Amino acid sequence: MDPSTIEKVTKIVLSKLQSIDDSRNEEGVKMWDHTASTPTVERFPSSSIEEGAVGQVKFSKFDTTVKKTNHRANKGNGEATIQQKEPLDGLKELTNKTPARIGVGRAGVRPKTNAWLKFRYDHAAAVDAVFGEVDQSLLEALELFTVKTKVTDKETYIRRPDFGRRLSDEAKEMLNEKCQQSPQIQIIVSDGLSSKAINANLEDVYLSLQQSLKTLGLDVGTSFFIEKGRVAVMDDIGEQLKPEVVILLVGERPGLVSAESLSAYLCYKPRLDTIESDRTVLSNIHQGGIPPVEAGAYLGSLVEKIVSYEASGVSLVKKEG
Repeated sequence: MDPSTIEKVTKIVLSKLQSIDDSRNEEGVKMWDHTASTPTVERFPSSSIEEGAVGQVKFSKFDTTVKKTNHRANKGNGEATIQQKEPLDGLKELTNKTPARIGVGRAGVRPKTNAWLKFRYDHAAAVDAVFGEVDQSLLEALELFTVKTKVTDKETYIRRPDFGRRLSDEAKEMLNEKCQQSPQIQIIVSDGLSSKAINANLEDVYLSLQQSLKTLGLDVGTSFFIEKGRVAVMDDIGEQLKPEVVILLVGERPGLVSAESLSAYLCYKPRLDTIESDRTVLSNIHQGGIPPVEAGAYLGSLVEKIVSYEASGVSLVKKEG
């Protein structure tokens, strides 16, 4: 993808985000009375919350006394009597905009059966993502050979994160044999805590990123896959291959919304004394978050900026001003 296209896509995304923020400010804040038999909603204009909030924390003008009175009235006649009520469609519109568990209701003090079963299903998917394996045919199709960290099994990987941050002796020998030394850009891939994230998103992100870097005229070294790696393993790669920028595509810790979230960590000249604030990260890459192809294209422009400023993480933000 050429730079002008990347710039155009980025401007469209930023414009869309700005319009959403403006729309939220106009709508104000909605609050649902989830304890009522017939859910109702009250609207509080954003101006009532933000008024006079410069330099100090301000509380909204929400009148808890009135709310309690109206709630008791609901119990008495079984009808909604709150004057500022809105149709439940407002809540549906909100739930359509987020995968978060909001407005799921309850049966007494426990969750409803459907909500509880969905929670158990998502929890099982998260466990599968951690203990699953990356599809070898995918790695072969992308021509990524595999090296290992000092981790020997999944149990060790969970209990000893430090083992996942260092390459095994065999891996170091293999890198010296197969990889280009001192490349401008080094791409590495690791399953991390979600093999599902790699299986679902890697192909689109990787191919888009490669195309973007090629278009920008950046030299890319020999890409490979690290089994059971942690984010800081990129520091060990920096010591071994001496690249200018390392890009790590890694499966993120699965949540109960998505078990297929991929992140990209970028660091300028990572070494063993690198601290976390030196890394730049683009997270939430999956079909329900940042589309993988767009993420790959955007990463190319981000790498170009890191090379230009010779910095990443907080240092990059400071240099950009």
